[in-house]
Amino acid sequence: MELKVKQILSLLIIFSILLLISCAPGNVRFDAKPAGFWAGLWHGFISLFTFIISLFSDKVTVYETANTGGWYNFGFILGISIFYGGSCKSRWKPKCKKKSSEEKEWEEIATRVEDKVRKGIKNWLDESGKKKKSQKEKEWKEIGKKIENKIKRELRNWAEK
Repeated sequence: MELKVKQILSLLIIFSILLLISCAPGNVRFDAKPAGFWAGLWHGFISLFTFIISLFSDKVTVYETANTGGWYNFGFILGISIFYGGSCKSRWKPKCKKKSSEEKEWEEIATRVEDKVRKGIKNWLDESGKKKKSQKEKEWKEIGKKIENKIKRELRNWAEK
């Protein structure tokens, strides 16, 4: 009984290989009528098998050169996408990466710092809104000079490297 299953399986594999080879790119039938969308789809789907066979045979190619152009190319790319899983490989990604306690702690620190900076900027803006125009201009000139000096220092350090 077990021998029959192995024989049937062997025949099925041989039949599948022959079917793949008969429909592979580089077939003589595409000389008369160029390969179109459906042939491109099939050739893209079997591209892995035809690549392996093409390593050992010059008669089988991965891509049919006698084709209709854009529609064949579209079918070929679509076939490759279907066979190799397209752009969605979510089943290979971890379902949920748990954050370590250290990562959670850093996120909490970052959130607190962000809140303090936001409050500081808000207070600064509120204070500057209450000040006289001449005092605001004076502060902005000081800030501008500090920024200019910092940029010059950094550029000097960079240029001297």
